[in-house]
Amino acid sequence: MRIVLLITVLMLSACSSVRQDVRSSSGIADPGAVTSYARSLIGVPYKYGGSTPETGFDCSGFVSYVYRQSIGLSLPRSTQLLSQEGKPIMSSQLREGDLVFFDTNKRSFSHVGIYLGDDRFIHAPSSGGSVRIVDMSSPYWKKHYNGARRVTSTY
Repeated sequence: MRIVLLITVLMLSACSSVRQDVRSSSGIADPGAVTSYARSLIGVPYKYGGSTPETGFDCSGFVSYVYRQSIGLSLPRSTQLLSQEGKPIMSSQLREGDLVFFDTNKRSFSHVGIYLGDDRFIHAPSSGGSVRIVDMSSPYWKKHYNGARRVTSTY
């Protein structure tokens, strides 16, 4: 009976939609772990208030989920609170894994994404969209850029 139960559990877990854990075996954050994990979620639909791949993501739910799953760092669940985490950095200091903020609702820090490098970031956009990579140098994102923060010193 135990063997049948074990086989059933293993088979069901192989079919699940849970993404791979990319934390390093040493427990120290790999500089690409955050962005690699974030990229694995491309295509997950936007859902206001969503915070898992199964339910969909809003922007802060996506960021919080990625950091928790990839490097075990718990971050706040709102863009306003995320904008107070870590330390502020200039756009010229941006590195992979930094948080980038935008004013998309006529209020500061109303949208957040994860910087990938080369003027690109990954985010959960608005209704009808899905997790995707966009160019920060496009006119829209350039106009609405609000600043950036580094939330971990391991980078």
